[in-house]
Amino acid sequence: MLSMRFLSTGLFLVSSLLLVAQPTPPVAKRVPHEEVRHGATLTDNYFWLREKTNPDVVNYLEAENAYTEAMTRDLKPLQDTLYKEMLGRVKQTDMAVPAHRGDFLYYTRTEEGKQYPIYCRKHGPDGHEEVLLDPNELGEGKKFVSIGAIAYSDDQNLMAYTTDFVGFRQYQLNVKDLRSGKTFADTYERVDSVEWAADNKTLFLVTEDATTKRSDTLWRHALGTEKFDKVYEEKDALYSIHLEKTRDLKYLMLNIGSTDTSEVRYLATDKTDEEFKVFQVREKKVRYYLDHREALFYIRTNDNAKDFKVLTSTEATLATPKKWKVFLAHKEGDLIQGLDLFHNFAVAVVKSEALTELRLFDFTKHGWFNITFPEPVYAVSPGDTPDYESTTYRFNYQSLVTPPSVYEYNTGVHMSLLLKRQEVLGGYDPAQYVSERQWAVARDGVKVPLSIVYKKGVQRDGKAPLFLYAYGSYGYGTAATFSSSRLSLLDRGMIYVIAHIRGGNELGEKWHDDGMLMKKKNTFFDFVDSAEWLVKEKWTSSDRLVIEGGSAGGLLMGAVVNLRPDLFRAVHAAVPFVDVMNTMMDASLPLTVGEYLEWGNPNEKEAYDYMKSYSPYDNLEKRAYPAMLVTTSFHDSQVMYWEPAKYVARLRTLKTDSNALLLKCKMDPAGHGGASGRYDRVKDQAFEYAWLLSQLPH
Repeated sequence: MLSMRFLSTGLFLVSSLLLVAQPTPPVAKRVPHEEVRHGATLTDNYFWLREKTNPDVVNYLEAENAYTEAMTRDLKPLQDTLYKEMLGRVKQTDMAVPAHRGDFLYYTRTEEGKQYPIYCRKHGPDGHEEVLLDPNELGEGKKFVSIGAIAYSDDQNLMAYTTDFVGFRQYQLNVKDLRSGKTFADTYERVDSVEWAADNKTLFLVTEDATTKRSDTLWRHALGTEKFDKVYEEKDALYSIHLEKTRDLKYLMLNIGSTDTSEVRYLATDKTDEEFKVFQVREKKVRYYLDHREALFYIRTNDNAKDFKVLTSTEATLATPKKWKVFLAHKEGDLIQGLDLFHNFAVAVVKSEALTELRLFDFTKHGWFNITFPEPVYAVSPGDTPDYESTTYRFNYQSLVTPPSVYEYNTGVHMSLLLKRQEVLGGYDPAQYVSERQWAVARDGVKVPLSIVYKKGVQRDGKAPLFLYAYGSYGYGTAATFSSSRLSLLDRGMIYVIAHIRGGNELGEKWHDDGMLMKKKNTFFDFVDSAEWLVKEKWTSSDRLVIEGGSAGGLLMGAVVNLRPDLFRAVHAAVPFVDVMNTMMDASLPLTVGEYLEWGNPNEKEAYDYMKSYSPYDNLEKRAYPAMLVTTSFHDSQVMYWEPAKYVARLRTLKTDSNALLLKCKMDPAGHGGASGRYDRVKDQAFEYAWLLSQLPH
């Protein structure tokens, strides 16, 4: 017998579900809220869902959760099967590859049954293990634990770290003496980044604004005192700040940046009482980043170099750019994403043709060497090599079929050595899967890269189910990474595809430019056109095509469903940024003023009209929609819960189909990325995969 109780508060229509096979979804009450924008009066009937402390809001969200639970109860066997499969592939007790830092080897390890990795170190490979930080103990009795910044003093005696137990990305500073195990009384709220000075007692920390969550203030603190001295405050709401220390431990770099402009202020780590110096005053649309090695500053800049170049300067010539020397020249289409500096070598991280390359410069031989990779589609990133004097370079490698792997590149013989590959239990054989790169053609003729993986034997006859994922915002490229959980889809005959649509940076800075501001619709068109190409080329058919995106990728989901609701069978929109106009008109929210340079400033009529024309919430219509699962967290700090809640509430009143529309809101502490514990994350993914699979034709 099926039973469920909806609280009767006038909030929604009450439905008795006793002995009823198909529950009736909750219907949110309408409370007209009017605003005048650019001379027009707009009415939002669900604006009231922003009232987080209103019991009616909580009741409504709990009713939606109860409805989702009732509607998916029959998925429990499949969800349990998927969970067991996914967990069965994970080596639950494991250890990461240790990294040298001073005289110690630092690493994390996991233990079966525990949600979080444990932070440890040894004094040499045969030394006694010291447990530095155990989030499992810190979070005992808590639903959520997140460790933010971690910084070790140069003498390796002190550890500064930040913690969040809610999921709102609001971190508290903690400082621990690693010799005694004592935790100091020194603490501070809303800390984002933290670094030690060379004296091993002075901390510099960056904090965020209490309302907007913009990182805006730098503080200096002497350990053991109660004073926190303000060093710098960024007043421009378009900019946020971040602190880091150079690998040679010589300088602190205060990076001040907006979407299109940056500025760096620097301070020698042994001169803690002095002021940070401005390297180069910010200039609109010029972004640059600063690092240091052997008395030279390295400047990675896009000044007259769309995809960046790297220049060098002594401190004496910092004010004379004409005297700077070229270290790595600009080449259009080769986006220089980063530069790692060591005593004897440097590694440039370069993105080209939607793939990341590592290019090493040997200062002893004065030559460049490319670190090569064997697969057509892969993901590579710098590993953990904190030691400035290291003669080897760690990097992380994986692909859609190769599990995460840690390699060490020997700069003397220029060869890579595999140190560790994530073990996939249960007899995983990568040879049974195929990954490839294809290029879809968008409506304007632009070619969009697709990363594809499937199990051998899948036929391209249009009958295979296909899972299409994309993000496409902020210049963040989507890496073609491995997922052992994804094997549960591939083994059931599903093809998995990442569409590297405009708005990311897969094909350089222009790829981002062409998917932002007044060109944002290219992001949505690219996704739709990629989906149509996959159908045309018989990778799948529209009734077997499921899609997923989260955050700004959730906006993508809402936009493409409005554009082509007939093209997709089912949609998972995770923490979706769907109420674009209400969010971007509210300057007190985290995703607003600093984002004007990404989405546009709706206080300007032209930008307002353009943004409103694609905002998912504002463009819902009375018509049929595909099945939709919308997930969110009540304590999400990035995309507030009310965006997906309002979206679902309004869509319920407009959709003319009988397809599922479900809202699942985590009411317990959880963040923008969902649950913090590894077992909880697997459970959530098992549910989401079970639901998507259940929507496919049988």
